[in-house]
Amino acid sequence: MADEIFDLFGNPARPGKGQRGRPPYEATEKDRNKVKLLLALGWSNTRVAAAIPVSEATLKRYFRAELKERDQMRDRLDARRFEIVMEQANAGNVGALKELSKMIERSDLMRAGQRMDKPAGGKAKAKVARLGKKEQAQLDAEAAGAGDDDEWGDDLQFPSMVN
Repeated sequence: MADEIFDLFGNPARPGKGQRGRPPYEATEKDRNKVKLLLALGWSNTRVAAAIPVSEATLKRYFRAELKERDQMRDRLDARRFEIVMEQANAGNVGALKELSKMIERSDLMRAGQRMDKPAGGKAKAKVARLGKKEQAQLDAEAAGAGDDDEWGDDLQFPSMVN
């Protein structure tokens, strides 16, 4: 472990010249946690692969379980944050108590927003009966001369006396 060489970002440098091929990638727990965090932040696979210097194919191969749970990662991150703040609040940290109340308020607002976005309890809207073109034409014909203020005026009114 002491002989290991690290690059500028703290990642272990891979052996280079003089050896055949590239050694197989070994996923560490640190890399797994980093992938989980980046997925929680909504990063794409391409961006995550660039953050831990591997190809997208390697990311999909070694981190398949984490990638499958992409949708739950944000909730897990928030739950962990709540857990840490709650531990600090239980220890008597006043700042943690204030932060906990802010986090709870934000969570309640988010939950209320989700409720408002959903349609009312599965009630189906009453379907408006649409008329076919023949029924609509019949109704239009009946209503054409019915009013005094329509565009036809007296054109549709027959005179009482016919020649």
